[in-house]
Amino acid sequence: MENGNEIGIEVLVFILGGVSYGMLEILFRGYTHWTMVLTGGACMLTLYTLEGWLLSMPLLLGAAAGALIITSYEFAVGYIVNVRLGWQVWDYSGLAGNIMGQVCPIFTFAWFCISLLFLGLVRMLS
Repeated sequence: MENGNEIGIEVLVFILGGVSYGMLEILFRGYTHWTMVLTGGACMLTLYTLEGWLLSMPLLLGAAAGALIITSYEFAVGYIVNVRLGWQVWDYSGLAGNIMGQVCPIFTFAWFCISLLFLGLVRMLS
């Protein structure tokens, strides 16, 4: 069973991920949606939980795994909120290579770059 300190760290990681994800959206899109804050928190907590596994890989492979994890979350959340619920939080259907308008290669590449920077920084500081 986890102690309170570990749970507190995980809550902090979730909040940091949610705020960061929301801020990235505001920076590039001009607005965000509460579902993206939750998605960002889930992504960051997952990456934090898988940190040892991601860092055990060559840097580029770890960044690719991070990008695929984030893209998977985006697709799952997009399918629920955009396709099933019809909230139209985002629509990538006009972008090349998109899947159901929910994810596309350009954003997967962006997540790769962010994962690469993040993992590179963690490695430098370790």
